[in-house]
Amino acid sequence: RKGVLKPQYAVAWAAFFNFVAIFIFQLKVATTVGKGTIDPVVVDHLVIMGALIGAITWNLITWYYGIPSSSSHALIGGLIGAAVAKAGTGALISSGVMKTVMFIFISPFLGFLFGTLLMILVAWMLRRTAPRRVDRWFRRLQLVSASLYSLGHGGNDAQKTIGIIWMLLIAAGYASADAKMPPTWTIWVCYIAIGLGTMFGGWR
Repeated sequence: RKGVLKPQYAVAWAAFFNFVAIFIFQLKVATTVGKGTIDPVVVDHLVIMGALIGAITWNLITWYYGIPSSSSHALIGGLIGAAVAKAGTGALISSGVMKTVMFIFISPFLGFLFGTLLMILVAWMLRRTAPRRVDRWFRRLQLVSASLYSLGHGGNDAQKTIGIIWMLLIAAGYASADAKMPPTWTIWVCYIAIGLGTMFGGWR
């Protein structure tokens, strides 16, 4: 059966909501990555390079062997490893590290719990509805679920890149460690980049 949207429109739909997340989410993830995980004082270009090499290497290994992995957590792990290698565990900001570690376990549990509850609720509400009618409405509602998924993707993955760039700008003296937000151009560039990345790479 035909889908709700043609593939090229579906990819554009996802890319659009990746970018729209810029207007919805606060920069919590960017702040955690940029200033909330390791002490900005110990950060230099070598620490960031080591973190990126570690994260990219781990992502390639897990991709090759088909191991489920989070690129966000790989990035945080790379930052932690590079900071500890340079300055020891004293370079870590414990509150930021613990928050990340906790949500490695909390997020899947919450997803499983709410997903199960939603499935049970929907099945119970539609138990007497004809399958043809359910199918027609659910095919349309896929647009809503896809847009929400893309919003979440943009709100997380664009921001971790903002955080890394912000961290590097602080280390290089182009941004203040006391600033509450990264330079505006980093925000726009990263959200545009994730939208374009989905647009041109989403076919995979």
